[in-house]
Amino acid sequence: MTSQAGTRATRMPREERRASLLEAANEVFTSRGYHAAAMDDIAEAAGVSKPVLYQHFPSKLDLYLALLDASCDSLVEVVRGALASHEHNADRVVATIDAFYAFVSSTSGEFRFVFESDLTGDASVQKRLWQVNEEIADLIAEVIQSDTALPREQAKLLAISLVGNAQVSARYWVSSGMSIPVEEATSLVSRLAWRGIRGFPLTGYDPARLH
Repeated sequence: MTSQAGTRATRMPREERRASLLEAANEVFTSRGYHAAAMDDIAEAAGVSKPVLYQHFPSKLDLYLALLDASCDSLVEVVRGALASHEHNADRVVATIDAFYAFVSSTSGEFRFVFESDLTGDASVQKRLWQVNEEIADLIAEVIQSDTALPREQAKLLAISLVGNAQVSARYWVSSGMSIPVEEATSLVSRLAWRGIRGFPLTGYDPARLH
């Protein structure tokens, strides 16, 4: 006799089933962490049998990496959109900080895969986390370089610093209970970032001017 879960699994289109499995896995991983989560838990949450789950994801790590990839892509896109949403760089800074804070406060909890992964010792996870920071920094560095005439390496260093500022402050804000209203938090961090970056005018780069 075919189980109800098995019937649902055969009737659902493959991409729809995959999305359903990822949604269930996201809930299990964010609530229990990678190490405490089991494929049995994820299959049960998705309402499928373990064989159906393994048809889509050969291992728990594959499932986790799929969620990590999706979370990384999501963060890159919100930052890309923030940078493209304004022409003035002061507004771009605010929009980018807003994007990080919106990402960490999302009810989906996907930020935990990027900012609070409990698999940072895994080489494949390390590679993906490095790539997302690199990709976001490259987007920001392009804007910095076009407006400051800084060489590429210097612009990239500043961009990485801004990413770290946004990421660490957003993580602290959400982990401390979000007691500061998000509008006030993003305003504070944006002002800090902008007052730093605006010190590099659209002129030739002269390191001596910074001493």
